[in-house]
Amino acid sequence: MAEDAKVEAETNKGIAEEKAVVPLPAAPPKLDNFKAIVVVKDSEGTGGSTERDAFLAKIVSAKRLTLINAWEESEKARAENRAAKKLSFISSWENAKKAEMEAEIKKIEEQLEKKKAAYEEKLKNRLALLDRTAEEKRALTEAKRGEELIMAEETAAKYRAKGEAPTKLFGLLKA
Repeated sequence: MAEDAKVEAETNKGIAEEKAVVPLPAAPPKLDNFKAIVVVKDSEGTGGSTERDAFLAKIVSAKRLTLINAWEESEKARAENRAAKKLSFISSWENAKKAEMEAEIKKIEEQLEKKKAAYEEKLKNRLALLDRTAEEKRALTEAKRGEELIMAEETAAKYRAKGEAPTKLFGLLKA
């Protein structure tokens, strides 16, 4: 019988140590499931049952306080876990939104780069067209100048052959 009491005391001691490490569920456990081992010393007849009742009341009170403390720790751990979970969710949400916005920024930058390249190409084409048109006008002017020089030489040769002066000399010759 004494060995059973020792084994039960060691088992209860092991359970108490486990409870300090492992958080309890949300609802406080029922008091009926716990067994208390009370060692009563045989006193020398000074108030025996009142001392025992007071001692048992202290044990029940200590047990209740232990359960309350364990419940409090469990609730604190649950609150910490909920807060950590929410903070983790918020961080992942924030990171996802940032990545989404950065992808949108990259997309817009690529669109702007394409528009810029297209606009540059358009301006280069207009510049090439301008150069080609200017070159054509220069060529026409040069051709016209060449024709006018040839006409002037031919006309001068006619006047020389006839021996007369041209009439359109701006009033320089009065004959």
